[in-house]
Amino acid sequence: WVFLQESMHAYAANVYTSVVEELMKGKQRKFIAVEQEFFRLWWDAVATDTHKQQVHQLLQEGRLEFVIGGQVMHDEAVTLIDDQILQLTEGHGFLYETFGIRPQFSWHVDPFGASATTPTIFALAGFNAHLISRIDYDLKADMQKNKKLQFVWQGSPSLSERQEIFTHVMDQYSYCTPSQIPFSNRSGFYWNGIAAFPDPPKDGVYPNMSLPVTDTNIHLYAQTMVANMKERAAWFRTSDVLWPWGCDKQFFNASVQYSNMDLLLDYINKHSDEFGVTVQYATVGDYFQAVYSRNLTWEIRDSQDFLPYSTEPFQTWTGFYTSRSTLKGIARRASSLLYAGESFFTQYVQKHPASSICKCKALRQLQSLRWAVSEVQHHDGITGTESPKVKDMYMNNLMYGMFNVKKLMASIILDTNDAKKNRGVYSSIYINDSGIPDVDQYVVVYNPLAWNITTFVTVSVSHLEMSVYDELGHSVPAQVQSSAESHSTYDLSILVEISGLSYRKYHVKPLNGKQPAFIGRSVKYKRRDITRADQQNRQLLPVVNNCYQVLFDQNTNLMHSIMERETNRTVQLTQEFLEYHVNGDIMKGPISDNYLFAPNASAVPVSKAVGLEVVSGNLMTEIRQYFYSNITSQDYIYAVYTRMYTVPEGYDGKLLCHRIEQEYSAGPLELNREAVLRISTNLNTKQLLYTDSNGYQIQKRPFKAYVNNTVARNYYPMVQTAYIEDDTTRLMLLAERAHGVSSQGNGQVEVMLHRRLWNNLQWDLNYNLTLNDSSVVRPVIWLILGTKAFTNILYRTSGLALEHRPVVMFGALSGDKPKLPGQLQQNSVHSSPVTVPPNLHLQTLSIPGWRYSSNHAEQVRSIRMGKQKEGSADFSRVLLRIRHLYEVGEDPVLSQPVMVNLKSLLKGLGSVMVVEERSLTGTWDVNTLKRWKWKTARYPSKGFSNSTQTSENCIVTVHPKEIRTFFVYFEGQ
Repeated sequence: WVFLQESMHAYAANVYTSVVEELMKGKQRKFIAVEQEFFRLWWDAVATDTHKQQVHQLLQEGRLEFVIGGQVMHDEAVTLIDDQILQLTEGHGFLYETFGIRPQFSWHVDPFGASATTPTIFALAGFNAHLISRIDYDLKADMQKNKKLQFVWQGSPSLSERQEIFTHVMDQYSYCTPSQIPFSNRSGFYWNGIAAFPDPPKDGVYPNMSLPVTDTNIHLYAQTMVANMKERAAWFRTSDVLWPWGCDKQFFNASVQYSNMDLLLDYINKHSDEFGVTVQYATVGDYFQAVYSRNLTWEIRDSQDFLPYSTEPFQTWTGFYTSRSTLKGIARRASSLLYAGESFFTQYVQKHPASSICKCKALRQLQSLRWAVSEVQHHDGITGTESPKVKDMYMNNLMYGMFNVKKLMASIILDTNDAKKNRGVYSSIYINDSGIPDVDQYVVVYNPLAWNITTFVTVSVSHLEMSVYDELGHSVPAQVQSSAESHSTYDLSILVEISGLSYRKYHVKPLNGKQPAFIGRSVKYKRRDITRADQQNRQLLPVVNNCYQVLFDQNTNLMHSIMERETNRTVQLTQEFLEYHVNGDIMKGPISDNYLFAPNASAVPVSKAVGLEVVSGNLMTEIRQYFYSNITSQDYIYAVYTRMYTVPEGYDGKLLCHRIEQEYSAGPLELNREAVLRISTNLNTKQLLYTDSNGYQIQKRPFKAYVNNTVARNYYPMVQTAYIEDDTTRLMLLAERAHGVSSQGNGQVEVMLHRRLWNNLQWDLNYNLTLNDSSVVRPVIWLILGTKAFTNILYRTSGLALEHRPVVMFGALSGDKPKLPGQLQQNSVHSSPVTVPPNLHLQTLSIPGWRYSSNHAEQVRSIRMGKQKEGSADFSRVLLRIRHLYEVGEDPVLSQPVMVNLKSLLKGLGSVMVVEERSLTGTWDVNTLKRWKWKTARYPSKGFSNSTQTSENCIVTVHPKEIRTFFVYFEGQ
């Protein structure tokens, strides 16, 4: 549960040293290892040459088995599919490069609920079986009773049986050995006790060490163990029982563990007639192989997931969907910057082979962010379920990695616009986020998506009167207005039009008579007491663009309704902030904490008065609403900044016009408050909510009534998308970080924005897990309103446009006359865009740097000969992933398969010589990947399932929801 990095380094190092040494002492002993981050720290910093040789041997003998093999065991509720794939790829690349092995089983025992995206990812990565544990207690009890804990899971409706995976749900004992033994008041089977780190006891006696196995108690130990095995056997269909031995932070002294267990296993096997069982050490792979060889026919589970997760009637794990919102936001910003940096660097390496930038250093800069983004996907990372100290570690690693990647992008821009070639255009590139120095300067904007984008980027400036020009000296539409944040600066919003994977430069200078930017004028309205509002004489204030008319009620300063102009349909729509009050005293009832959400009662409206300011200009209108606890309060507690855009003729404004952008400010909260934004409409939604699963697919969430804790049990994670709809109209919410979301009434959707909690549960206090988070959070949500068919077309591209907003950097000019020479066009990164059709997403374009051979036999041979680590990183292999964004039948046009010619797609990078199609994480050639095919009633024959048809001459057909992975090699590399 608790991820304590500093001490864990020492602890994890100890575990691997101890386990490897003990495995060598008995041929029967086995062990599984999961998270690569810890293993790699040991391998790189602690393991001796002897240890390393022993690991190679143990892997070959199948006695040490890596399961999952990602950097971490990722959370399943609040992570984005791109980041799950990244951390899995990061770990798999290391394992394949170092050992030539490819994990084939999962061990997802600890994430708090199970998503339907995970089985699909693991199938695409070549796994043969998937294992989970934490699902609703009442559901688990039912499945257990009916022997339904094992099934073939078809997590994706569109990929269905092509990417199905056999799934095992652990029984009620979960992944830890049951420690109660009837013959002792000490726990059983935990002979090394409880880890005490960083300072181990001098005498080697740890807290709570189990009773050693002796001649006098061995029979009692064996009876206890066999009884538990037989109890479990009744819950499964085969006579094989998976009996997990260990728990969190175990095996730091493997010697005492194995020496006791050896005695016990021998004793049971010698008396197997009496006990009716035989026992052996096993890996997860051994267990699944045994079940597979039974050749049974299994039930199919469709794309329904196991979220949310409750452990008891009042213990619902839906609080972590929002906990530490700032960390969730930074983790996603880091992921998005990494995505941009990878494609930027890849293009640079291909187009500038004789570059002046050290590629090895550049790769290290990218790797620092790959590592940080991978690590925070841990189920006690981005979830917000760690102590403040560990949260700070995640934040520092993310900030350091982001700084490195921005530095790399800046140096690439400087290098491709080499001052010598261009007569001193640049003197420096600023990579800070704040804004631009007060001189003539350039704003450099990179579009990381493989589509043309038209959007606004906003930078801080110190003057109201500015002009903006593009590379050719043409005037660019822009708007300046007072900043909502600061009294001394202005916000300059520039309308940018950039093709796929390209950057452009905009020259921003104080006005010189020509073509000024538009100026946004502000009107402030009187603060209104919403408790006394006159309902009869409504004064409505319209804010209009080409797509919507939004009305504000001037008696309350709240939003009143939105009209979608194409269909003339008006939806009543109001927004308010409410807070759930929660209990912090365990003597008084259920508590909320980092994990759990346990509201006392319905949410309570927080503000009695609302202030309004409208800033309008030719390109954009910003509505600023401030929420006060009462009419005379000094400071507001919440704010909403709503932006609507008007795009001039000649620009493609479809996406911009159709979104209502909102940024919220919430906090600091009072203690034991959970803040929600509730949107109430007159849509007859029958309380049905839709939320995304990890940004990959949509799940249907009907409201369910429970005896207890109904509010919390109807909360779901929104990673990127949530929507409500009636027969004709849909209201979509797109988010840039994860939130808990729920529909607590007909026509309603509420988003949890922030939590601040304190409780006196001893466990929470010991680990500093009380979530006393006094920060102010600033999440962004885009609203889209329209017909189902229309929002279907828009929301996937819009969601990605929010996820991957352009990267903005600033360059100062040197020299008197910043005239840009014409040849700048040709030699910069933006000469040849990369563009995919609107139903595809270029999910990855990167240079991983792995040194492994893509021929498996060759890779294994070079490892046997000890050559696997020779030579520097490989810059010739480009990793490409393409994802189809639509489900089968979702849209008449966009749900069609798409033919892609990879040669012409990538011609801007160079001439494609070789394309190899690979498994999701790159370690398998898809032609040799044969996954186990488990028998089901629908598909009675058993055998191997081959995943895809490979491309002929670089032409690939991408079907709905497919994620296709390729290695690409260019001429001259």
